[in-house]
Amino acid sequence: MSSVPNQNMKASLNEREGFQVWWRLLRPHTLTAAFVPVFVGTMLAAMEQTIDFWLFAAMLLASILIQAATNMFNEYYDYKRGLDNENSVGIGGTIVRDGVNPRTVLTLALAFFFIAGLLGVYICIASSWWVAAIGLVSMLFGYLYTGGPYPIAYTPFGELTAGVFMGTIIIAISYFIQQMTVSWEVILISVPVAIFVGTILLANNIRDRVGDRENGRRTLAILFGHKGSIIFLTTLMASAYLLTIAFVLSGLLPYWSLITLISIYKASQAIQGFRGKREPLEMLPAMKATAQTNTIYGMLLGLSLLLQLYIPIG
Repeated sequence: MSSVPNQNMKASLNEREGFQVWWRLLRPHTLTAAFVPVFVGTMLAAMEQTIDFWLFAAMLLASILIQAATNMFNEYYDYKRGLDNENSVGIGGTIVRDGVNPRTVLTLALAFFFIAGLLGVYICIASSWWVAAIGLVSMLFGYLYTGGPYPIAYTPFGELTAGVFMGTIIIAISYFIQQMTVSWEVILISVPVAIFVGTILLANNIRDRVGDRENGRRTLAILFGHKGSIIFLTTLMASAYLLTIAFVLSGLLPYWSLITLISIYKASQAIQGFRGKREPLEMLPAMKATAQTNTIYGMLLGLSLLLQLYIPIG
């Protein structure tokens, strides 16, 4: 693991030793996809009654642990299938560049799932055991994303799966454990968040399109091609903003929620960052901007609900 190409790649990606090795394994830029839905779902509940902070904290930590574990399963199984090597971009690189034992990564992922399960028990005791069934299904899909005989990540359904489970379902659960009910309005409001979660994966697949195709994957980015994928990414982001505006005009969201449109500048950076780029390293800034779009949009959406609670308008 100490070859010259390996060291050159680590230098190009500005990868450091020590604690940074384990921090990269978590793929921190993806963890906001776990934080945002919990925040939004809880703020939706807060608009109707006082929330339970400890339930919020438990749900937030469990969601982050499941996302981190999913990233580790991705690292482990892509390595085992020979998809990742020391020159792969967009991975933690813990196994192929830092020499960490693959079994250690798998064990850590399972440990994260176990801790998330314990938090889930607390959440169920404080709310409903129906949450356990949904949580177990979510964890199963987190594993099947890259694990199992037919990984979802290798199909055109990765973006949809990520959006539904890391967007809509987490928002619905976060709302349900506070309110003990869930409505179609909450499900509708979750759609733009789910779309932005899905775009994070789409951006990842655009960057990895050539390598994924050579390794037998059939992602949407491969099916659409580079230009088609950028058009699809643009369409998804535009749809999320148009839905947000429609929800505000219909009264489903408060006028404060128009502040989410501030994130359009970051979405534009993401789209522009992919145009004319072909090398994975060149597209890293665009992928980062895509993840930041989700973060900024989600934080502003949650903040708008909080503002409406204390400074109502409309």
